[in-house]
Amino acid sequence: MTLALGVPEELSARVPAEQRGPGRDRDSVRLLVSRGSEPAHHVFRELPDLLRAGDLLVVNTSPTLAAAVDGRVGHARVVVHFSTLGDDGRWAVEVREPDGRGTTRPRAGGPAGTELRLPAGVRLVLEEGLGGPGGRLWWARVAAGAVPGLLREHGRAIRYSYTERDQPLSVYQTVFALPSADGSGSAEMPSAARPFTARLVAELVSRGVGFAPVTLHTGVASAEAHEPPYPERFAVPEASARLINAARAGAGRVVAVGTTAVRAVESAAGADGVVRARAGWTDLVVTPERGVRVVDGLLTGLHEPEASHLLMLEAVAGRAAIDRGYEEALRGSYLWHEFGDVHLLLPEETAHTEHCVSNCR
Repeated sequence: MTLALGVPEELSARVPAEQRGPGRDRDSVRLLVSRGSEPAHHVFRELPDLLRAGDLLVVNTSPTLAAAVDGRVGHARVVVHFSTLGDDGRWAVEVREPDGRGTTRPRAGGPAGTELRLPAGVRLVLEEGLGGPGGRLWWARVAAGAVPGLLREHGRAIRYSYTERDQPLSVYQTVFALPSADGSGSAEMPSAARPFTARLVAELVSRGVGFAPVTLHTGVASAEAHEPPYPERFAVPEASARLINAARAGAGRVVAVGTTAVRAVESAAGADGVVRARAGWTDLVVTPERGVRVVDGLLTGLHEPEASHLLMLEAVAGRAAIDRGYEEALRGSYLWHEFGDVHLLLPEETAHTEHCVSNCR
């Protein structure tokens, strides 16, 4: 499934919202709201008015890594994108070339046995391809325990060409991010949660909206290849499973903050729709055929259309809502990508739902 649209270059968000003018904060981005197929226009800080007591937001606590590190293969300069920490201590990595503009372009991967020299004397050896177009991702061996310090001292956030300049890592952390003991995290920011501020979270809680933290460490995306996501590490703790099941048993809606939260919670849901504590690896790709068992709504960024992402959105909200939402976002000049505006997909209200909100608690 793909949408026949292109995103004009001027609609790419080149800097974060808080850098686009005085008095602006993360929650000043625009918010497109789709209930069924009818979109409405809001500002993100109005989110508390769009949710209700008993609703539950499922949020991803994965921290964003300073995952891009300069290195060399022989005499050639390269940039290594650290993606995923494996159970055996190896890292999935993508090796790219500097493009002379502060970002990178694709580079042929491999072959197995290639050694890369990184800062602080760290050596990385490509061992095994992960598959996918062009051999983009490889399992690589690096000295045990070396990567967290390497990223901390010499890494920077992965940056794509539509952004204006490098940004400090703090710009790429969401308010929900928690450090991982083993140094793992997300190669790229779980960006749907970026507009949340501490003040907005406090207001939501004061109005009876709950939060269920989960973790899914996202691997590197690619501006050039739209292959389905490969297996990623996730965890749904017992306390969050209880919160989700309780919301579903009542009149609350379970709204995932980002496609990563959808993938995590749906990976922990049984065929009966009950969520159970789980941790490990998930290869789940949510499609309309598979459907969603837990999630009622989704808050997501605006990203260039590609198959797996749009299939998940369609599974949550239906094709008509997605088509209409993307068309309306283009018509309204919404900003795209991780620093851009966001889209809230909610189930269409029915007379029974409205009656229950008032009378069923």
